[in-house]
Parts: sequence; C-alpha cells; structure tokens
Amino acid sequence: MLAVIRLFLLAAFFLFSTLFGLVMCIVLPFNRDNVHRCARWFSSVSVILGVKLDFRRPENFNENEGYVYVANHQNNYDLFTITKAVPRNTVSVGKKSLKWIPFFGQLYWLSGNILIDRGNRSKAAGTIGKAAQRIKNEKISIWLFPEGTRSYGRGLLPFKTGAFHTAMQADADVVPICMCTTHDQIKLNRWNNGTVYIEMLAPIKLDESLSARENATRVHAIMQDKINQLDAKVESDNGRLARN
Repeated sequence: MLAVIRLFLLAAFFLFSTLFGLVMCIVLPFNRDNVHRCARWFSSVSVILGVKLDFRRPENFNENEGYVYVANHQNNYDLFTITKAVPRNTVSVGKKSLKWIPFFGQLYWLSGNILIDRGNRSKAAGTIGKAAQRIKNEKISIWLFPEGTRSYGRGLLPFKTGAFHTAMQADADVVPICMCTTHDQIKLNRWNNGTVYIEMLAPIKLDESLSARENATRVHAIMQDKINQLDAKVESDNGRLARN
C-alpha cells in the first residue's frame, strides 16, 4: 500500500513540476540558474521516498567559477537524490533523445541543458567544443555523468573521456561529486530508506602532460575512494539500526 501511495505522489509531483517548470522556462528560457532550480525541486522528493539527503561540499566553494562537474550515475532515483548537489550557474549534458520525452524533455531543453548526439562522433566533438567555449566565455559550469550510463549496482563504471576533453579545452577544473551506493537501498514499501550521502570534492586541476584518458583514470580512482568511504558510513548506519 505504501508503494502505491508513493507512486501516486511521485506521478503527481512529476506532472506538476514539469508543467510549472515549463512555465518558468518560457518566462526565463535558458537562464543559467534554471537547472539548479529544477534540481532542487526534484531533490525535495527524497522526503516522499523516505530518504534523508546528507550533502556536503568544500568550505568557501565559489560556484560562480566555470567548472566541469563529474558525478556517478546509478539508477532512476538519481533524479531525486544527487540533484541535491547541482549548484547554481550549471547546465548538464544529456543525450539528444531526451528532448522527445513528453514534458520532461521540453523542460530539460528549455532549462538550458546541452543536448549531445552520441551516435555522431563529429557532432559530439562539436558539442564538446561549444561546451568548452561556454565555460570560458560565460563562466558557466557543465555537469556530466562520465560513466555514460547508469551502473545499476555494478559499481563505478569506467569513465568516458568527453568530460575531460571538455575540461582540458576550457582550461577548467574538474569537480567530482560522489554519492554512496543506492542500489537496492530505496524500497518503495519501506517507510525509512535511510540516509544517502553525497559529497562534492575540492576542484581538481587536470595534468596537461597527461591524456584525457589518463586524467579520467586518475579522477576515477579519487571518486572510487570517496564512494567507498561513503558506503562505509551507510554500513555503519545500518549496524546502528540493527542494534537498536
């Protein structure tokens, strides 16, 4: 019964938020803070899911700089969890087909996000170049999931290099955003689904003497280490609940 109620509330929220978001984006099309506003709305749904979001970021972090944010991508619940970490002045890069999802796709496009044609290498490279120019010229930040797909419990997958080519072309720092493993953590029929830990790491200056692939491998190792630490917190939480 709880799962049915939650699904109803999620559907109602999704419809309302996308319609309201479309109105906002028609009034303020492609505004640099539209993505941040929408992300905050969607992360508020964590309450409906019975999840507490614990998000931390470096002190005195300046979100008005142009960065390339890289985050781990796990499942469909990311829409309501890791969105808590989306800063102001940020747009994401998503596949071109998202544009055709009714309501959500139009909201995604009008919010100012960048659509990439992954099936066409030359067009994808051109999109990366345009994203790098926006970082340089507009001081806007770009959010990417460098795994390129959801991991669905398979751990942190190998990174594709697009995010790192973008950062190197823009001479921008990479900012990792790590979330604990959420695979099988959220059960719609369970009232309390615990705490999801999300942490933004300090900006990383890429090594120009290394290739994009080598830089991707280096950042992957840093993120894997942090995700392991966050997973250890979840295990500790579960142990305390079992003892109580």
